[in-house]
Amino acid sequence: MGQKHLTLFHTNDIHSDFHHWPGIVRYVKEHRTQDTLFLDLGDHADRSHPITEATDGQANIELLNIAGVDYATIGNNEGVTFSKEQLDKLYEKAEFPILLANLTEVTGQQPSWSAPSVITTMANGIKVGLFGVTAPLSHFYEKLGWNVLDLNACIEEQVKQLKPQVDVVILLSHLGLFKDEKIAETIDGIDVIVGAHTHHVLEHGEKIKDTLIVQAGKHGHYLGEITLEFDEAHTVCSADALLHEAKDMAADDETMVYLDQAKQRADQILEQPLATLPEELPVDWFKETKASRLICDGLTEWCGTSIGMLNAGVLLSDLPKGMLSRGAIHQICPHPINPCVIRLTGKELKTTIERASSFELINLELKGFGFRGQVLGKMIYTGISVEYDPKNEEKVTSIQVLGKPLQLDAEYELATLDMYTFGFLYPELTDSENKAYLMPEFLRDILAWKLNQL
Repeated sequence: MGQKHLTLFHTNDIHSDFHHWPGIVRYVKEHRTQDTLFLDLGDHADRSHPITEATDGQANIELLNIAGVDYATIGNNEGVTFSKEQLDKLYEKAEFPILLANLTEVTGQQPSWSAPSVITTMANGIKVGLFGVTAPLSHFYEKLGWNVLDLNACIEEQVKQLKPQVDVVILLSHLGLFKDEKIAETIDGIDVIVGAHTHHVLEHGEKIKDTLIVQAGKHGHYLGEITLEFDEAHTVCSADALLHEAKDMAADDETMVYLDQAKQRADQILEQPLATLPEELPVDWFKETKASRLICDGLTEWCGTSIGMLNAGVLLSDLPKGMLSRGAIHQICPHPINPCVIRLTGKELKTTIERASSFELINLELKGFGFRGQVLGKMIYTGISVEYDPKNEEKVTSIQVLGKPLQLDAEYELATLDMYTFGFLYPELTDSENKAYLMPEFLRDILAWKLNQL
């Protein structure tokens, strides 16, 4: 008897960028056998895309159905940019199981639309155990009414349950490469970690101890393929990974037809009027305008604080005079970004304002953290006035808060955007332990609310 094999096709972080998706679908359909599984690792849906926004992600699920996806897990874009009610409905028509072991209802029950793990037996007799985990963004999930389990304990428990029953254990991970690497180093028994979240392009995967880690970039630029070979005892004897570039793949006709229909349906839904402007409000990313002042004031008012800040680059285009539809406001402010209130010291606020004044930050072509614009742009303030050295526009010479000089040892409550609390942008905001995220409304909801006050 010859060796048996299992082929895994995988996609991750499509982010509702459908340019290459029809080609990926056709390729998988044409290369499927009885010994093949197709996995999606989450962040397929992104509410910055009008089709996803209009259909509450339902169009993404139908695209996954058409593709014949066998198993999926969720990313943060599914998990925390949809309300609890929307997420509960998102997978109602999914024709594939959602594997998610580290998210429960607040009661501790498994969400009705998911399972922690699954065991499937392939046509050649190979028994495959799969389980899924997603980025444990506890502060966000708890605000939305979910409970996040301890990650390591959860993974160890799933491996303990699956390993004695199967020939191969596969983790569907929306944790990011660095966490995947740590898991491979510290937890034995996982044969393959199919990864996502950090958008890494791992051409042939990465082997740590006995675990193969793979990831296929973002936006469907690549389709991942893993080939596992088994000996007569059904033990994995080799594991190989490669990426297929998707740009030249021929499109799947059924997917193309559905995308056209979904666009027409989305256009109709997004025609809903949301506001009427008495005058045009131009946008300039590099200076304060009525539009950027309005949205910063709106953010501050929404959050119930006296001071606030956001970058002018969150508004992508001018606000025209007359009726603004839901689609128009979505196009102007597409980011899946939530408001946030941060308590920080005057010293931390001063450092943040000085960093925000640097040309490096103003001109930063940011990708990620929920930002879907081109450049961050000038920082706009409500309740804060900043003066600069006329000979050096980056140098802050004075800061006043509500008309009084900033006090370094005082405490302030600042209304701002959740994206500033992630990563490298503003370390003082990232490191603050006093953050409150306001959910599920996005910045564009605040924009529409404020426009209706004009």
